[in-house]
Amino acid sequence: MLMNQKELTENEMKALISLLGDSDPEVVYHVENRIVSLGGAVIPILEKEWEQSFDPSSQKRIEEIIHSLQFSRLLDKIRVWKQSGAEDLLEGLWLIATYQYPDLDFNKIKEQIQQIFYEAWLEFKPDIQPKEQIRILNTVIFNKLRFGSDEKHILSIGNCMINVVLESKRGNAITLSCIYLLVAQKMRLPVYGVDLPEHFVLTYKDEQTQFYINVFYKGILFTKNEIDLYLTRLNLDASEKYYEPCSHVAIIRGLLRNMMLTFENTGETDRQKEVRELMNALSEDESPENLS
Repeated sequence: MLMNQKELTENEMKALISLLGDSDPEVVYHVENRIVSLGGAVIPILEKEWEQSFDPSSQKRIEEIIHSLQFSRLLDKIRVWKQSGAEDLLEGLWLIATYQYPDLDFNKIKEQIQQIFYEAWLEFKPDIQPKEQIRILNTVIFNKLRFGSDEKHILSIGNCMINVVLESKRGNAITLSCIYLLVAQKMRLPVYGVDLPEHFVLTYKDEQTQFYINVFYKGILFTKNEIDLYLTRLNLDASEKYYEPCSHVAIIRGLLRNMMLTFENTGETDRQKEVRELMNALSEDESPENLS
């Protein structure tokens, strides 16, 4: 009989892992379930065993178990982020990036955002009109730092990963807008996300002023009238949600929708299923939704 989790030593774990190469599928099935039941604490042991293994089939099974454990941990963290108020957008972006990069350091991407803020702060003038403030931010982000849209590879999964976009300076509408938004808010500008159908933009909104910013096209400014025309072209009725700031949860769900499209395009059905689970974890009532 297998021992319980607290009594399982590293040597016993190694013996358990060695059974992944067993010729009996039923044995392998039960061993996989047993290892998964031990939780994320066994990942370092699994990684070590993968490095020492010379059996490709065992390595593949170890990889699948590690991914399963990491994904389960990510689901838990996403739920906690939402339930705690989803106040830190950067944390949400980081969590999504750990789907592809499990060891990604949160502090590293935080420092990269801080550096962009510093570059913008050097040029900033707090006593000028809002549109002029935004034009300064545009100049820093798009001209000086050379961030821009990746129109050639719009469905690349890297465009959904905040760490990749910060390094490559190319991204989709959501990731680029998030970087812009995070920097603007650190500068105490009232800039928020707007989840338009099939697109994502920002709005500058305070008690006196509201206009919109299309970060995907180098921060061009536009008005409510352009949104009216856009919705008309899509044959959609005007709805307040298309004009007003959206929540951080809505932003992350939008990013996950982009990931769904990417995995649909590449035919990775297992990845699609996992992203669907992440989206369900962020749904308003947490009930499964049909995204197929």
